[in-house]
Amino acid sequence: MGKERLRLGIVGLGMAAQPHALALAELTDSIEVVGGFSPSAERRAAFAQKTGFPVVSALQDLLEDSRVEAILLLTPPTTHLELVDQCAAAGKHVLMEKPIESTLAQSVALVERMEQAKLRLGVVFQHRFRPVVRRLRSALADRAIGDLVGASVDIRWWRTPAYYAQPGRGMKARDGGGVLITQAIHSLDVFCTLVGTPVEVGCFATTSPMRQIDTEDLAAGMLRFANGAVGTLGATTAAYPGFPERIELSGTLGTATLEGNSLCLLLHDGRAETLEGDGPTGGGADPMAFDHGPHKALIADFAAAIRDGRDPDSSGRSALAVHRLIDALLRSSEEHRLVSLA
Repeated sequence: MGKERLRLGIVGLGMAAQPHALALAELTDSIEVVGGFSPSAERRAAFAQKTGFPVVSALQDLLEDSRVEAILLLTPPTTHLELVDQCAAAGKHVLMEKPIESTLAQSVALVERMEQAKLRLGVVFQHRFRPVVRRLRSALADRAIGDLVGASVDIRWWRTPAYYAQPGRGMKARDGGGVLITQAIHSLDVFCTLVGTPVEVGCFATTSPMRQIDTEDLAAGMLRFANGAVGTLGATTAAYPGFPERIELSGTLGTATLEGNSLCLLLHDGRAETLEGDGPTGGGADPMAFDHGPHKALIADFAAAIRDGRDPDSSGRSALAVHRLIDALLRSSEEHRLVSLA
């Protein structure tokens, strides 16, 4: 296909569409938006007016359009399996918002459905594409801090009462889960890509008295890795006014700390490195307060993957790692025991 533009359809035009639209507006050389769909006529009109992209009045208009090669799926997680099944039947590649689905079993089924159809599946874990994360992955690949001995991840975010006042917000029926799978999943995915999935976890997860929701907004866990390293995990949306997420890795040769968009490497031999990224990462009262640059890089990689006949960097199969971690953490809390992932 050479350098032809990837022709894309968008399904779901709510809040999640905002950074994608900004990114796609800067990717017109490689991607053409054929149409956007929402069952809400009001959302379709608002999206078309704000972005200038065309819209369609029915999902089938995209699925039956032979020009459309891929679907950008931005709907609530509990709708994903059914919609991806339709996309696969129509022969469309899929780039979908996290989480893959509301349960691990459904997430695995969705990934396998796309693999069986020999179609590419990408998941929007855009934090993998932040420059500071890319640099840390490179440093770890070069064994800059040596063998891992300790690893912690702490996500102390804030969401306002107005956020949870939205219909279904924080409820299993709509979101599929609480802070772990809805908010902290981005940082937990980065954590897993950096150090791998723990082999054993323990967790307490609960709902604070601040919210009338049926999912957790507080979680505290302990982790053990295959090489014997240990660590801790914390996640909440009840920490006012919201703080930068923090990943700290201790190794036999040094320490790496990733806090928000700042990276610091401190090595035993005296070398030190710092790197500063751009802007906040969505941990405060405004969940959309972040730069769309990582979205742009992720979408560009997805388009290139289809053209190159490879899996995208943030593939569905790779995204299952964080789902397995979250599933184990919640099972540990519910069953009051350590859970093995090995």
